[in-house]
Amino acid sequence: MNRLVSIVLFEGFEVLDVFGPAELLSHASGIEIEFAGPSSGLVRSAQGVRVESTLTYADLSCGDIDILLVPGGPGTRALVDDESFISWLSATGAKAQLVTSVCTGSALLARAGLLEGYRATGNKVAFEWARTFGQTVAWQPEARWVEDRDRWTSSGVAAGMDMTAALIASLCGTEARDRALAKAEYTANTDSDSDPFAALTSLL
Repeated sequence: MNRLVSIVLFEGFEVLDVFGPAELLSHASGIEIEFAGPSSGLVRSAQGVRVESTLTYADLSCGDIDILLVPGGPGTRALVDDESFISWLSATGAKAQLVTSVCTGSALLARAGLLEGYRATGNKVAFEWARTFGQTVAWQPEARWVEDRDRWTSSGVAAGMDMTAALIASLCGTEARDRALAKAEYTANTDSDSDPFAALTSLL
């Protein structure tokens, strides 16, 4: 069965949060990717690179949603207070089969109420900020990524690639994961509990 990953773009998103996972997903047979932004056209990343969104948020919310991926980046700081965006994310995420995030994308998910009753993690440098959102989120300070039922959240930036490798294995099998990693020439951390950066940021 083919799977579709819808990646949310917004002003100030982190490039590797998006294109680390997108690179690996592009090498997995049967997985397609689409990009949704506040409007169709170019969306500026935190690094200044502009990426074209082929769908608007409204377009995305009109149809069925398979896998939603929300990146992090400096832009999340403003978005947590953007009631229109949070309302859209809450409704859209509730329709998705799987909801995933990278880095501070988990703060947006928590703010939208999509992590209530779930375990989750996020960027360790911004962890104390992220954990202020959500009422019943079980924030995990030491985790490369967390899989809890239909919610997948990763630690900061490059950790999104490790989570994506695990997601590919879950969706398509370990052979598909290994082929994707080989094509990208990337050695993934396959232990979700191995998180050396938690100690570096004094969370333990």
